[in-house]
Amino acid sequence: MQISDRSLLYGCGVFTTIRIVNGFPFRWKEHWRRLLTHADEIGLIGLPAEEVIRGAMRARVQGCLEGRIRITLLDHRPSVLWESTVSNQNQDFHILVGKAVKTPTPFLVSISLYPLNSRSPLAGVKSCNYLEPVMSLDEAKGRGFHEAIRVNERGFVTSACMANVFWLKGGELFTPSLTTGCLAGTTREFVLENIDCRQVEVGIGGLDGADAIFLSSAGIGVVQVAEFEAKRFETIDHPILHLLPY
Repeated sequence: MQISDRSLLYGCGVFTTIRIVNGFPFRWKEHWRRLLTHADEIGLIGLPAEEVIRGAMRARVQGCLEGRIRITLLDHRPSVLWESTVSNQNQDFHILVGKAVKTPTPFLVSISLYPLNSRSPLAGVKSCNYLEPVMSLDEAKGRGFHEAIRVNERGFVTSACMANVFWLKGGELFTPSLTTGCLAGTTREFVLENIDCRQVEVGIGGLDGADAIFLSSAGIGVVQVAEFEAKRFETIDHPILHLLPY
């Protein structure tokens, strides 16, 4: 990596985090498909072949039966604003392996102070320009919460800072529509493939009267929220909590 390349200067790259289950990446095909889609959306070129990534990934996860792996595709083209005299390769990828995330109990969630811009060209893209959701999460944790629900500039519920959100109300399961700017999470997709769920555009008031709220991501799986904005929820044995093999 050179100090003038687009990945370092602008966060030009995409990534995905995959859960390792029994030594294998869970829903690899879905993660790879999304990586390619998001790479195309931000103009990444010269992507490594899938078999190259898979080979590197297999080498890194040897001996890791349960955990998570992050794959990052970076744009090493030099910035046109900061011309480099060094010849850079167009692409590179990085792989990180870590332990599985342990979610705290009880899991406390608030409303984020920072709205999501659904009109941004990065809305719904898991790019390396990820400081905004990180700062949103840090702010919520600074107030004593483990996560926060974000709304967009139109006031519609989008997601949590680092996860998709579902809620149960009147016997129906709901999740924000992709039109809100939320990320098309692979775990979200898995839930929608297996459980009837309405994708909606609703304001934060749409969560009033919810019987349960769930957050989902490859890292945390599906977690039931114990408290949201001072409202406490009874534990509900819903099918969404039993979908994943971890």
